[in-house]
Amino acid sequence: MMLASILLNASPLFFEFGLKDFIDIVLVALLLYYVYKLMKVSGSIRIFTGILVFILIWLVVTQVLAMRLLGSIFNTLMNVGVLALIILFQDEIRRFLLTLGSHRHFSALARMFRNEKNEGNDHEKIMPIVMACISMGKQKQGALIVMERDIPLEDVVQTGEVINANINQRLIENIFFKNSPLHDGALIISRQRLRAAGCILPVSHDSTIPKYLGLRHRAAMGIAQETDALVIVVSEETGAISVAHLGKFYLRLNAKELESMLVHGHK
Repeated sequence: MMLASILLNASPLFFEFGLKDFIDIVLVALLLYYVYKLMKVSGSIRIFTGILVFILIWLVVTQVLAMRLLGSIFNTLMNVGVLALIILFQDEIRRFLLTLGSHRHFSALARMFRNEKNEGNDHEKIMPIVMACISMGKQKQGALIVMERDIPLEDVVQTGEVINANINQRLIENIFFKNSPLHDGALIISRQRLRAAGCILPVSHDSTIPKYLGLRHRAAMGIAQETDALVIVVSEETGAISVAHLGKFYLRLNAKELESMLVHGHK
């Protein structure tokens, strides 16, 4: 009788879990996973781990142990901590909101309404970029080319000289010619146009970047960590071609690998 009474009283704990609760857990898990990826790309994974540990301790203190004094302190810290996190991660929050407002599905829909052609036309626009990089690599002519994806780069465009020209191999090579006044900055390619040159990029201070990579590579990683842009780097010292994308480097690419990355986003 006593066992039956315990099972009867405990039954709501086992059967109150419904479909809505399952969806709730899945959505929270997806949100945490997305935040984890965002922090990993930006190099803030340790801070993210610390925040999760703090939240876990707060839940144990306030919900499980029900410690009033320590719980009130933790509640105050949580209220203040929200504002601190907004200030600390303002760049990540901005990138998250830009990603939501510029998601690839919306971009694809916009391209459909603009009647833009498909991958075949993209391939024609990409080959001059590939050929220019191969040519500059053979001449050991340094270059930094940023290809806009879903997140707009208007702020970066404003730091340079607006060109707004058709994609052309010779024009790209002339921009990065050593005596050109624009060769030190970055070239921004957006909507299949050469938008601006001589642009200033944020420099990444990620300690995991190999020390033999120079300032161009660190600038490429800086914008690749803040946006979803695909960034091509031609080394002035070795002539090697590299790509930075979503916080990762793809080093020493040949023409076929570079073309594949520009078309499909992978080698």
